[in-house]
Amino acid sequence: MQVVLDHSPPAGASVRSGKRTGFLLLSPSVLILLVWSIVPLVMTLWYSVQNYSLVDPTLHGFAGIDNYWYLLTDPDFLHSLLNTLVLVAGVLIISVGGGTLLAVLYDQEFFGRGIARILVISPFFIMPTVSALLWKNLMLHPIYGVYSAMMRAVGLTPIDWLARFPLLTVMMIVAWEWLPFAVLILLTAVQSLDGEQREAARMDGAGPVARFRYIILPHLGRAISVVVMIETIYLLTIFAEISVTTAGGPGVASTNLAYLIYSRALLQFDVGGASAGGVIAIIIANIVAIFLVRAVARNLEA
Repeated sequence: MQVVLDHSPPAGASVRSGKRTGFLLLSPSVLILLVWSIVPLVMTLWYSVQNYSLVDPTLHGFAGIDNYWYLLTDPDFLHSLLNTLVLVAGVLIISVGGGTLLAVLYDQEFFGRGIARILVISPFFIMPTVSALLWKNLMLHPIYGVYSAMMRAVGLTPIDWLARFPLLTVMMIVAWEWLPFAVLILLTAVQSLDGEQREAARMDGAGPVARFRYIILPHLGRAISVVVMIETIYLLTIFAEISVTTAGGPGVASTNLAYLIYSRALLQFDVGGASAGGVIAIIIANIVAIFLVRAVARNLEA
């Protein structure tokens, strides 16, 4: 009788070997990601507790919480934080509200619908700096802007929007950029709604407003929550539009938290104070992200 010996490794050893190989293959990318994220964070924390000024090399040493205390008690910080909240809330209201209405409109059949859809999403592909320059010089310029020409055509006096309503103007520009994103997500959600359900409601006598309120809007709840979460995370870091159009002014009328940190670091050359502002911004962003992720998770589980 011939005996055949099985020299293959046990199943458990094979699994452990596969896990070890997977770990070795993934470890370089994980290490790069850790270095990419942790090193800047550690350096920011270090500089936030140091006296570090780019124009005064004699100012150095450990500052403790002085940078944080100076920033938190600075009226400009509170004003920039309020501007940030107003800017985020205003853009969300305009983009989500307008995106919902446009998504319902573009779901209907009408002549030129394809061209209208292309036009409504086109601002999303324009870079923020280019978008800000377009609005500042082409649309809102008080002398040769399009809006000024329209106001003069009806006998009205043109308005210098960036000087009189800086934060509102920045809000309008950013909302124009993010409206296409909301339309794309919400239009996809509207198209996934069962047509038979809407037709049954119409046959039961429900009008357009009732169908929108009791059928379409509840169906869009999850998509709206996703749009709010993604937009909020990005809107907390709005910078290019403010830098190009108003430079945070007049005064600090349009300065948000991101631009305040930039001005402290590269205009006032206070690296320590700017680093403290960066740490505070990270904390605020993470708190907001935690609440948003939990809200979206509850909405998706419902």
